[in-house]
Amino acid sequence: MYAILETGGKQYRVQEQSVLDVEKLAAEPGEHVEMERVLMVADDSGVRLGTPVVEGAKVICRVLAQGRGPRIRVLKYKAKENYRRQRGHRQHLTRLMVERIELGAT
Repeated sequence: MYAILETGGKQYRVQEQSVLDVEKLAAEPGEHVEMERVLMVADDSGVRLGTPVVEGAKVICRVLAQGRGPRIRVLKYKAKENYRRQRGHRQHLTRLMVERIELGAT
């Protein structure tokens, strides 16, 4: 069984016991988070597509850690003007482990 969920403006394909990094969520490590924006669920009985979400479906996740992503460099540059600016950025992320996918009443 797997599901496609949306969080932080991005979509993720998840299955039970998978680990993923998402945009920062307001939760402490060890807490459980319910993701209710489930766009699709596929299991042995078939595929259920949402319009836009699957009614009653949710993904239960456990927060493993709060952290930051890799450093990226942002450069501004203007040719022939001796203008160069460099900045760095590290996105705040939450690492989740999917514990179960619930379908609810069908």
